[in-house]
Amino acid sequence: MKLPHQGLRACILLALLQFATTPVPAAEPPYPPSPVIVGMEWASNETILRMAKDGDNWPVTWADDDALYTTWGDGTGFLPKTKEKLSLGFARVTGTPDKFTGENVRSPGEQLGQGRDGKKGWGILSVEGALYLWLGHADNKGGQTQLAWSRDHAKTWTFADWKFAEFGMMGFVNFGKDYAGARDGYVYAYSHDGPLADTPADHFILMRAPKDKLTSRDAWEFFVKLDAKGQPQWSRDITQRGPVFQHRDACLRSAMTYCAPLKRYLWWQHIPLPAGSKDRGDTRYTGGFAIYDAPEPWGPWTTAYYTEKWDVGPGEHGDFPSKWMSEDGKTLYLVFSGEDSFSVREVTVRGE
Repeated sequence: MKLPHQGLRACILLALLQFATTPVPAAEPPYPPSPVIVGMEWASNETILRMAKDGDNWPVTWADDDALYTTWGDGTGFLPKTKEKLSLGFARVTGTPDKFTGENVRSPGEQLGQGRDGKKGWGILSVEGALYLWLGHADNKGGQTQLAWSRDHAKTWTFADWKFAEFGMMGFVNFGKDYAGARDGYVYAYSHDGPLADTPADHFILMRAPKDKLTSRDAWEFFVKLDAKGQPQWSRDITQRGPVFQHRDACLRSAMTYCAPLKRYLWWQHIPLPAGSKDRGDTRYTGGFAIYDAPEPWGPWTTAYYTEKWDVGPGEHGDFPSKWMSEDGKTLYLVFSGEDSFSVREVTVRGE
C-alpha cells in the first residue's frame, strides 16, 4: 500500500524518535567479576593531591633507597621547575601518599621534543639498585620502544643499542621495594601488540627476561599460550607471541603491580577514546579506565573495577605503588596523570 506523503513523513519521524530514545547499552568489560575484589570505593575527588602540574605519564617504581622514582613527559616537573619543557624528565618522590615531596633529578638522559617527536618514559622498574626504563616514541615518530638503565638513581642513563619495533608502549610488572617479593628470578614486561603509542590493539602481550640479563635483547622471551595444564609456554621467537589479555580495540596504555597482601596482580588499563578521536590515548581531562586482577601475570584475568567515565580525568597512566599499599591490601593509592599532574587518590578495596 502506498502511504500518503504526510503519512510517510510521520512514519519516518516516529522511527527516528524511537531510535533516538532507545538506550544504548553500556560497554561490558571483557572479563568476569573478580572473585577476590568485590568493590573499589574512591575517596572524594576533593582529596586528590596534585603536584608537578603540566606533565603527564608518571610511571613509578619503589627503589632500594626507599624513594619512588618516576618520569614525566611534555612538562617541567616538580618545583623548582625546569626552564625547558622536557619530553622526558626524571624525578624522585619521598614521603607518604598524603604528604609527599617530589624533586627533579637532572640528567644528561633528559629528552626534548613535544608529543610524538620526543622519547617518553612508559614503564620503570628498580632491580638490585638499578633503574630500568622503557622509552616510548623511540623512533621520535610515536612508535617503537627502547630500554635504558641507570645505576646511580636516575642521574645518568645508558641507552640500549636495540629496540622493539613491534611495540609502542611497554611497561614492567612491579613488585615490592627494589623488586622484593618477585614471583621468581625473571622480570616481566608487557605491551599492547602494536608499534604506535596512540593506536589501540586487540590484545596485550607478555614477555620476560632473567633479572640479571635485562639489557640483552636475546634474553627476552615471549608468552605464547597456556598449555593443557595451564602453564605458560614461552618462545624467544617474537613472531610466536600470543595474547595474554584480549579486549577488542581497547588495549593501549596500562600499568601492572603485584599486591602481595591480596596475592593479586592489579592491571590498570585506560580505556581509549572512541575511534576517530585526534588522540585516542588522551584521557587527561575526561575518560575511563579499568582495573583487572589475576593470581599470575598471565591470568586468568577478572574485573575488579570498570568505568567508561571517571568523575575526574584519569590521565594516560595509572599506577598502584607497592610502597603505598596497606598491610592488608585494603587501602591503595593510585598515582595517575589526570589534568597533566602527578596526582594521588586513595581507594578502599572491598573483598569477599
